[in-house]
Amino acid sequence: MADQPSPKPWIEGIHPYVPGAARAADGRELVKLSANENPLGTSPAAVAAFAEAQAAARYPDPDAGALRAKLGEMHGIDPARIVCGTGSDELLNLAAQGYAGPDDEVLFPRYSFAVYDIAARRCGAVPIEAPDKEYGTDVDALLAAVTERTCVVFLANPNNPTGTFLPRPECARLHAGLPREVLLVWDQAYAEYLAPGEDDGGLAMAAKYDNILVTRTFSKIYGLAGERIGWATGAPHIIATLNRIRGPFNVTNHGQAAALAALGDQDFVDRSRDHNAAEVARFEDRIAALGNHGLRAVPSKANFSLVVFEGALTAADALAGLGGRGYAVRHLPGQGLGHGLRITIGTRADMDAIADALGEMAEAAR
Repeated sequence: MADQPSPKPWIEGIHPYVPGAARAADGRELVKLSANENPLGTSPAAVAAFAEAQAAARYPDPDAGALRAKLGEMHGIDPARIVCGTGSDELLNLAAQGYAGPDDEVLFPRYSFAVYDIAARRCGAVPIEAPDKEYGTDVDALLAAVTERTCVVFLANPNNPTGTFLPRPECARLHAGLPREVLLVWDQAYAEYLAPGEDDGGLAMAAKYDNILVTRTFSKIYGLAGERIGWATGAPHIIATLNRIRGPFNVTNHGQAAALAALGDQDFVDRSRDHNAAEVARFEDRIAALGNHGLRAVPSKANFSLVVFEGALTAADALAGLGGRGYAVRHLPGQGLGHGLRITIGTRADMDAIADALGEMAEAAR
């Protein structure tokens, strides 16, 4: 017998999530473009609400009632069909925990959010990656990978870390092809960055069908990453399952107050979306001009750009060079993207500096 407690074998198979760097190896603080945070910061209304929430000695509302009511009002959803979480990360993990177990399969596209693999392994399930299509979701490949052991399918739309987007008809086709007993977890962390009219239909389908859970977060466009607030919606039986296993006081008093105020400041959301759209377009144009050096940007609908390196300049060398110039970006070799860098959209000056630096390094590497 072992002389010490041993974790379950599926836990030992987990590679811990590694967050985006903020400092260089020598301790220098870098401009952090590695975690998809909002470069405009946080809504002033949310900051003020956070400061005024003086209830640290009291447990928060366990059901986040006021926040759920506001979300329901904004999106036309019955608040009873909404659950809040410690970021959408908690809800993604709970979905896997609630509907998959040892030897079941959890399916997602190649180049998906790293948490999906972790969520599968945490409950003893087997993570399965389906082939991608140009760094995006291949619906046919996903459906072909479904087996009698498939219990949960994760879909990020827009996708992280590639920024690709699956349009509404393809999303509907994916759902239509899944067995009714398979839960489709539709991760919309970056949905607020989509232009009007680009909605992929996730919220409407979650209201209509019994096997869809849509998750969203306040960490991205709302600028509340430090407060860890997310929410999800789906059929009542799915929400009841997540409520059974979530933390009992999982969203803090300050977090609930800040999120509620952030929802009331849609002008900030609009400014953030407009800034992002303009800078994504400018940055993608700058990278396209470096195509003869083997650089290209995967078209992005999110608040970051995945730049792939197919010439003399490697992603690893570009990462080191940008770090030397004071910028932290994300290198993801553990997700099969050793040839790419995910670069959060920062200020206009940041994006010009990054593009200039990549151009200089690409030219020097020829």
